[in-house]
Amino acid sequence: MPRPATTTPRGETFLRTAAVLQSVALFFQASTAGLLLTSSRAYTLHDYGSKVMYGAAMLYVLATILAWRPGGGSARPIVYSTGFLLLASAQVALGIAHVAALHVPLGVLMFALSTLALVRVLSARAPLRPATGS
Repeated sequence: MPRPATTTPRGETFLRTAAVLQSVALFFQASTAGLLLTSSRAYTLHDYGSKVMYGAAMLYVLATILAWRPGGGSARPIVYSTGFLLLASAQVALGIAHVAALHVPLGVLMFALSTLALVRVLSARAPLRPATGS
């Protein structure tokens, strides 16, 4: 008897990729923030990383919209990703203003939230669909 095949729609693949990119970018930011204590070159890496992280947050919003649209499921992930983008905006503003007392704890919170979103996206199961053919 043939086994049911599982397929992942393109929107789900894009969503998973965006979630991984966002989490990796935040991990890079945490790493370069630690390097700021020992190296003057780390500032440049942290600055470029902030731009990548912000772009990844925007990409994650787009990915949640595209993943929601075809299936018509809950729009809750869009709200979460938009909230995360607002946190990223605050993080960038605090970094530019050199307010480390808020910038660092917000970065830790963002990394935790991104990791939770990544786990949620990666653990979501695709619906089972019957296999076609023999």
